[in-house]
Amino acid sequence: MATYFSEHFDVRRSVLAKYGAFNISLVTDLPLFIDPFLLFNSRKRKYRELHDQIIEYLRFLRDRAQEGSIAPGLLRAWYRFPEVKQTWLGFTRRGNRGSGLGQDFAIALHENLHRIFSDFGSEKVTRGSHLEKLCLIRERVGRDNISDFTTNLIKGYLCEYTQEFARRNFSRDGRRGVSVPKVRFNYDTETWESGKFELPWTGSDYVLLTPRDILAKEDTWINRTDLIRDFERLPDAIPNDELRAQVNNYFLRALGRHRKREPTREERDRAAIRTVFEFPELIDVYIRYKEDHGDEAESISAERVDYSARLYVEQFRALRQSLERAGFYDISGDTYEEAHRRVAFLKDVIENKGGHRLFYVDGQPIEREEDVQIMYRLTWYRTDSDVSREVNDGRGPADFKVSRGSKDKTIVEFKLAKNTQLKRNLERQVEIYKKAGDAKRGIKVIVYFSAAERKRVMGILKELKRTDDPDIVLIDARKDNKPSGSKA
Repeated sequence: MATYFSEHFDVRRSVLAKYGAFNISLVTDLPLFIDPFLLFNSRKRKYRELHDQIIEYLRFLRDRAQEGSIAPGLLRAWYRFPEVKQTWLGFTRRGNRGSGLGQDFAIALHENLHRIFSDFGSEKVTRGSHLEKLCLIRERVGRDNISDFTTNLIKGYLCEYTQEFARRNFSRDGRRGVSVPKVRFNYDTETWESGKFELPWTGSDYVLLTPRDILAKEDTWINRTDLIRDFERLPDAIPNDELRAQVNNYFLRALGRHRKREPTREERDRAAIRTVFEFPELIDVYIRYKEDHGDEAESISAERVDYSARLYVEQFRALRQSLERAGFYDISGDTYEEAHRRVAFLKDVIENKGGHRLFYVDGQPIEREEDVQIMYRLTWYRTDSDVSREVNDGRGPADFKVSRGSKDKTIVEFKLAKNTQLKRNLERQVEIYKKAGDAKRGIKVIVYFSAAERKRVMGILKELKRTDDPDIVLIDARKDNKPSGSKA
């Protein structure tokens, strides 16, 4: 059963690793993304050239924006891009189909070109120009937007990178000639052009590989969260005494200088945001700090990507193989029955057959609910049901909808016991099911990693009078109460 690129195209993982590409899943997106700072700060000339190409395109957009309003058609052509779903990376919750860069991003970039990117190529504080400035100004522009924009602007390189690997390692039957849209921008005609490549083909679409050394996890190196969190360090880095005094004074006034109590973290964050908007010079000071610590970006990203490879590829692959040997993928029934039987099977593997070890990396339990959900999605690989991850509407949505047609739908939620919203989520379970596409039944799976977490969950269930609810399944992933490896 082929879940990963190496398996689907029958290429050794060592060959893929030597080439430098990440071994992507062809079942679901993995939460990794291209960080443009890793291009900017790279020792590889090709990567730095790619970053220069991104900045060149932004200069073009800035210059056109200075001419006045833009026609809606040009806004779509120059600013809006789909997610490059063929990389199988990103933050989509359904397969590999993300939303891409829509109207909000296009307008945000166009409106801020004059102010944020006016000094492209002539920076006085930073060593270079950075697309990530946009996410520092606009609250709703984050890593997914920055990564999607970056990926689209270097898509031609990703096609060439993948084509080279395919030509080296696949016969002609393993690759197909593909016309890929928007791979290069023609500055003479001011239009995006297509390109033809020989790329790996999965039966319905081509696949693109991405080098590991430009991937990141968590957030871009230059990001709004760090700007706010580290704000109070920034004034000291301002060389101008007068400006430094003004910044400090404004920040203290924004906090409320005469308050008798210590301000909260939220109050300090709000004051920091107000000060940054009043003194935009602070953005360049922050970016220069990030540039000066660029080596940390490379080491941190490499460590996190390595963790991702071990968790999402090696350990999840081992779990899938274990389930496959045990007949897990032969389970059938309607969606409710199938989901329950799969959960029971998975619970037995984890609790009684050593499967709990797959929840640990370097001895530490998986701490992110997102990672556990990806693991669960991979266990549904071979099924006649459609398994889709639900979009969060801010009101506690379900994680998965399993369906076969319009009349057979079941909701499955897969949560960590430490989730602070667990009680609220359990209380609103019926409402959640109704909102999730007319599904009438659902299952809640809760994974715990310690006796204290189990005690907390049991307390919540007792309070809600749901200790005997068959649709709430607890999975014990502790490692201190399991048989030894020789007995598992």
